[in-house]
Amino acid sequence: MSEDDTLWRLQPHTIGKHRVLESYLGAWLPILSSWNKRIRFVDAFAGPGEYLDGEPGSPMIALQTLVEHNARPRMDCEFRYVFIEANKSRFDHLNEVLAGIDDGLPSNCHYRTVFSTFDESLTRVMDQLDRENKSLEPTLVMIDPFGIKGVSMSVIQRILQHPSTEVYISFMYRDINRFREADHFEKGMDALIGTPVWRDIAEIEDAEDRKTQFFELFRSQLKAAGAKYVVNFELYEGDRLVYAIFFGTQHLEGCDQMKKAIWEHAPFGDYKFKGDMIGQNVLGEDFVDISTLRKELFEHFGQKSWISIEEVVDFVRSDLTKYHTGHLKTRTLRPMEDDHAIEVDESTRKQKRRYPDGTRLRFLSE
Repeated sequence: MSEDDTLWRLQPHTIGKHRVLESYLGAWLPILSSWNKRIRFVDAFAGPGEYLDGEPGSPMIALQTLVEHNARPRMDCEFRYVFIEANKSRFDHLNEVLAGIDDGLPSNCHYRTVFSTFDESLTRVMDQLDRENKSLEPTLVMIDPFGIKGVSMSVIQRILQHPSTEVYISFMYRDINRFREADHFEKGMDALIGTPVWRDIAEIEDAEDRKTQFFELFRSQLKAAGAKYVVNFELYEGDRLVYAIFFGTQHLEGCDQMKKAIWEHAPFGDYKFKGDMIGQNVLGEDFVDISTLRKELFEHFGQKSWISIEEVVDFVRSDLTKYHTGHLKTRTLRPMEDDHAIEVDESTRKQKRRYPDGTRLRFLSE
């Protein structure tokens, strides 16, 4: 497809990005709405709202997730959606698509479209908040560019300086890898990464090592920008990596919920989505290999004495492991107790093989 196309065909690898987004929003909306008066979703490269064969684009997916949510009658906060698009024909088409669902939106859901670029639009918003000495309400910003144009780490940093913000970023690795040595590419890469260090990585000959170091650099830059936890997954066309999604959040719960959303659609934990294979892993999480989590828990806590279950839960919620809290107690701690790999202070619980708040335990082996 061309960057100038108004509509294009939905690519199989894109489905993985959309399914994880939809699953995450399904958890994010009721959690955030339960203790906030207003929450916001920003689609910073919104596109035309649909694909060539009529499949919904990310703006429609975001709105439909709210409209069709079984908890919507109980979610009484204000939902604000902002759709930013800099291509005029796509912007006009997006407005036409959105007009078709106006009557179906709940009264507490409002959206607006903005004809602008990501950097320009978010800079205006951040400048206004600075002038008014205000913080952004809980906000998830989806940043899904063509290539690397129009995305600056400096703007991402300004977003993440607000305490209840999260970012869902497409890191367009195929383009980065293809054009990494082109002179015209340097300015955009400097802005995206926020440091010229990437130039040294671009010269690494081994392709896998180069990818790993690019990913680690982008992760570290997001953390330096204000994301306490960063999770990423990869999207492929066949066996060729197209791009990766990096999710940055400041809250353990957001990190855990994103990992749950990824596992739901990549249920064997490789965090890789390969086109037609998406959604075909029918065995699901019943066949998750927990051995790595057991090893991680022992390595992280094994040299300590007694620890609380809350510490263990927070470790699994974090980005220090790819597993989520749904993998912890029944699937991991119970078998470890049966194998005498953990010891539990029986005075801190009433029933064996249960781990309520306040339980104390220690890890003896993997």
